Amino acid sequence: MNVHAAIDLKWPGLKHPNGDPLRLNHGDFVAIDRHKDTTYEATYRPQALYSRANEGFHANNETFLLHEVATNLPIYREDTGPTDFHLHLPPGGFQLVLVTSGMFTFDYDGRVYYVGPGAVMLQSAIVHRQLFYTWSGLSTEENLKTPQTVVPDALSMGYSGKFLEAFVTDPTTFPNPTIVGPDQINEAETPRVAWTHALHDRPGDAGFWLQDPLALDALFKPLTDSVVKSTMPVYVRDIGIEIPSGHLVTGHIIATDPHGKSLLPKSSSAAVDAASFAKGEVVIYRVIRGTAEFRDSAGKTFELAAGDVVTAGKNSTSLIGMGENTQVLRLGLLKGMEQLRSWTPTQRDEIDGLAAKIITQKDIRPLRTEGKPVGYLYE
Repeated sequence: MNVHAAIDLKWPGLKHPNGDPLRLNHGDFVAIDRHKDTTYEATYRPQALYSRANEGFHANNETFLLHEVATNLPIYREDTGPTDFHLHLPPGGFQLVLVTSGMFTFDYDGRVYYVGPGAVMLQSAIVHRQLFYTWSGLSTEENLKTPQTVVPDALSMGYSGKFLEAFVTDPTTFPNPTIVGPDQINEAETPRVAWTHALHDRPGDAGFWLQDPLALDALFKPLTDSVVKSTMPVYVRDIGIEIPSGHLVTGHIIATDPHGKSLLPKSSSAAVDAASFAKGEVVIYRVIRGTAEFRDSAGKTFELAAGDVVTAGKNSTSLIGMGENTQVLRLGLLKGMEQLRSWTPTQRDEIDGLAAKIITQKDIRPLRTEGKPVGYLYE
């Protein structure tokens, strides 16, 4: 992702960032990013257009970035296709992906994962590669209009691949070294390799997490005793990221069915209440589809539509209403984030320059579907 000078320096002191501490915004603030005002840029790869929630990012001291990634070109072009093997080293090692349309194939430390709408992946500084994505063939304008969802169905899986992605701080400010470049990948061997490295900056419990949208722990549960008003019953899915993120971020999807239909995969177990997803020193809501109504601390209400994002202080806003066929991602940023520090520009450049030299151990699996769980070399 970054292109910096190749510098081969002594690096034992670079196992952890030593820059400025991260600071959540503990004030009473509300920052709204409207989808109608957003721009899409091919920031890192020609086939991927990125749309950032910049208002929220800046209002929260540039501590946490949420953006949408929309696949926009076919995979068979020479300048698109699979990525190289690389890793991200944000503070805390945090990278979250929530697929919202199409299909993707990812390789995490030698194991392959096929994921579609509603799949959640969280990884902490693991070497990975994107192998495949769907492309609808639509024009850019029409492609960006195709709906997003967290429920897998034949129609949504046939669209171009899109996902929501989140990092602690901006990806351009931390190292993103390439471990194996595209010209060096041996498809008979390299995709089965698992790697480890010494440049960890991960809280306890942080690691790899994959939640299938139809798994039992991903089913939606009815929300009871809620101030969220809707003509349809409201349901909540816990995306399970609090522990694997190292207690940095919580995540939930709050949703309603279309009128007269049962779209959401539901659990028959006990219901949940609003307190179960109320954590967060700073909260972020992103409307995936439909409409949602909010109230700020002064009592003023505002509505968000699909693609809109609100970032707010702990008690600065609350979700009070949802339309039918609505899906809202809620992220709660926890206090542990303020125990992290950012990488200095010098550290970032040094680590990017080291590239594959940071690898300290590797293991070749017999098959890409076999072997120990992803991340075992990090334990």
